[in-house]
Amino acid sequence: MPFRWSARATQTVSAAAMSALLMTSAMKHFREPRFFEQVVPDYLCREIPGALGASPRGSEAPAPDGGKRPLAVMSREEWIAVSGLLEAGAAVGLLIPVTRQAAATAVTAMFAVFLAGHVDALRRAYGPAGSPAQRNVHTVRLPLQVPLILWAWSLRKPGRRR
Repeated sequence: MPFRWSARATQTVSAAAMSALLMTSAMKHFREPRFFEQVVPDYLCREIPGALGASPRGSEAPAPDGGKRPLAVMSREEWIAVSGLLEAGAAVGLLIPVTRQAAATAVTAMFAVFLAGHVDALRRAYGPAGSPAQRNVHTVRLPLQVPLILWAWSLRKPGRRR
């Protein structure tokens, strides 16, 4: 008897693939947090690396705008850790059929929110302190968000039974 590939099986495999991607990324948040540092916008961080003598992973320096940063509730390292935990939770949620739709909606929103960080990183890469390597990396990373958003959105549809 030949195997028939159903819409439900396709969605399950797709959700498992997205889950694996998210879990891999979540683990990278904790193994190589520096990889994500440039994608966390400065306006979200209590400190700015390199500002007023602050080290990229060390002491906190006040913001050059006089501390008027209402969204700066965590350090860059804390944002990276929290986003890694969110990705791990979303990865698990995608594997459970009953939570898949909610998890896919959350992942779609998460990838859409991440766009701001990618745009900010690209802006800084093309600024005076940016390097050719940063320009290359962020020029590729930003457009990759679009297929990820569309993929996550497609997982919101329940697989039909046959």
